[in-house]
Amino acid sequence: MNESVTTIAVVGCGVIGASWAAYFLAKGFSVAATDPGDHAEHNLQKWVRAFWPTLEQQGLSDGASLDNLSFHQNVADTVRHAQFIQENGPERLDIKRRLIADIEAAAPSGTLIASSSSGLLISDIQSAAQFPERIVLGHPFNPPHLIPLVEVLGGKLTSQDNVQRAIEFYRSIGKKPIHIRQEIKGHVANRLQAALWKEAFYLVNNDVISVADLDTAISFGPGLRWALLGPFLNLHLSGGEGGIEHALEHLGPPIEDWWADLGQVTLSADTNKKIIDGVKHELAPYDEIRMRQQRDAVLLTLMQLKKDSDQLP
Repeated sequence: MNESVTTIAVVGCGVIGASWAAYFLAKGFSVAATDPGDHAEHNLQKWVRAFWPTLEQQGLSDGASLDNLSFHQNVADTVRHAQFIQENGPERLDIKRRLIADIEAAAPSGTLIASSSSGLLISDIQSAAQFPERIVLGHPFNPPHLIPLVEVLGGKLTSQDNVQRAIEFYRSIGKKPIHIRQEIKGHVANRLQAALWKEAFYLVNNDVISVADLDTAISFGPGLRWALLGPFLNLHLSGGEGGIEHALEHLGPPIEDWWADLGQVTLSADTNKKIIDGVKHELAPYDEIRMRQQRDAVLLTLMQLKKDSDQLP
């Protein structure tokens, strides 16, 4: 599919949309963008230029240029000549449906429409569409210009051929798409994050551990392994010569015991204050801008090392 795509429409240019736009530009596409927000064009240009040095470090494709970005005042002009459309509107079903209607009114026949929705069901988004078979989930992990993961899923009315087209397109431009087989709130990666956050908030709220020490527990513990392999392969390797079978046999009972003991927590005012105060205290010795820059630089190095390692999936 990549060979037939020269222009990509980005509908919605918040941080996610701008990140997508920058990535598509870096891959050599022309990008047509739109957003109804105040100062949207200025903000888009600002963010894309801010992301560009990171993309240059990753390596630009032939023809990649910031000059290939155009901004339009309406959806119709944005999508009219696009061969792929990435929708990034607010997480509100009524807005998503309205955007889809506007896109369908002007987009070329057969052009895929991928939604970046982080939690809404594609079946709900496409339910009022004129051509629902071409609407898919293309949910990135933030920020899209840096993190390879894209969750791809079809709704009840999506053609499976179009799901496969989306997967192949994302893969062809250097993304790491995964196929989610069933619709579920929050998709997959966000649900996994939410499960960890739930226990993290519970532990801090009940004074089991501080915010800073909990962050250390992840970033200097399992998080290091998770950056290289997923939970199942890590569990397999922890089983030694016996692998996953041995790990489940010996760790299964305590794991189930821990599951039963996991806490319940709500984001009450007191809980939120404890977390916010803890994060501020943890951040105090650092420069947040430089922290973000160094995080991204290390991520780039890590992703290159993974790319160069033939035995890390």
